[in-house]
Amino acid sequence: MKKHNFYAGPAILPEFTINNVIEAVRDFAGTGLSIMEISHRSKEFTAVMEQAQSLFRKLLDIPEGYHVLFLGGGASTQFTVAPMNLMQRKSAYLNTGAWASKAIKEAKLYGEVEVVASSEDKNFSYIPKGYKIPEDADYFHITTNNTIYGTEIKEDIDSPVPLVADMSSDILSRPVDVSKYVLIYGGAQKNLAPAGVTFVIVREDVPGKVDRKIPTIFNYRTHIDKGSMFNTPPVLPVYAALQTLIWIRDNGGVEGMQKRNHEKSSLLYEEIERNKLFKPTITNEDDRSVMNVCWVMNEEYAELEKPFLEYATGKGMIGIKGHRSVGGFRASLYNALPLESVKALIGVMQEYESKA
Repeated sequence: MKKHNFYAGPAILPEFTINNVIEAVRDFAGTGLSIMEISHRSKEFTAVMEQAQSLFRKLLDIPEGYHVLFLGGGASTQFTVAPMNLMQRKSAYLNTGAWASKAIKEAKLYGEVEVVASSEDKNFSYIPKGYKIPEDADYFHITTNNTIYGTEIKEDIDSPVPLVADMSSDILSRPVDVSKYVLIYGGAQKNLAPAGVTFVIVREDVPGKVDRKIPTIFNYRTHIDKGSMFNTPPVLPVYAALQTLIWIRDNGGVEGMQKRNHEKSSLLYEEIERNKLFKPTITNEDDRSVMNVCWVMNEEYAELEKPFLEYATGKGMIGIKGHRSVGGFRASLYNALPLESVKALIGVMQEYESKA
């Protein structure tokens, strides 16, 4: 039976990536050595790093004056590193979910944090609108996609102060106007690579903004100057990221990904709306995530939640259990997930409806 992988992260990767990584684990670039045991300063791996950075730039049309870094530590480390490098006195944050809340907590270690708006009052089921960004803030931070709750900011907002974004779960799923941001970061384990590498897109003038002394390894300037090679980078995940970037390039670029992802999410949301058993957790269509679709049972069928999960899992639908903060179900539709998997999930939903 075919398995359909809807896990929220670590998540599905292209078969192209997996197959090429398998080969590199056996014999990397004809060296006779595994990618897991070769020096990160070898010419073979240096070429991987440079190609990954270059292709990332090309796919997102990153302008001059920005640097692409591949680091360790995950997005959670960037919750601390970003304010450490950018906040002199005050920052502003939009609170749209669990990860935004964690970023806010870390930022408070370095200065005043103004939460301009929050959707916590309704369990993060919407994207706040009509808020005012304080012009005296050193930067404004947003989390573009919220994997747990299923909301997404789909446009590049205009900000009167430097804009920072955590794009862990929607990077490379749509075109981004990078020039509107001074810093974009994210864990790669949702849409780019296996867990272990963090991407950072940082504008040249970000380092040196603050008076505080910054530990060497947490200073963006360190990694810019060393080309992500200050300390040993996560070699295998960087190689996997390169393979995914190649796969994206060869499958229509981010514009192609955006078209595919909208087709997948539209089909699934339409079925959730149609099916008598289910209802979406995000009522405002504009706020619904393209990457993470969340839904629950309608009240009159609440007792069928566990039986449906067991039924769907038995049919090969893997990872659709919703986060405990929301309950119900969640299907993550990252770039690598084929349309076939969404259609298979819809088929299972319709089968179960006919039995209810």
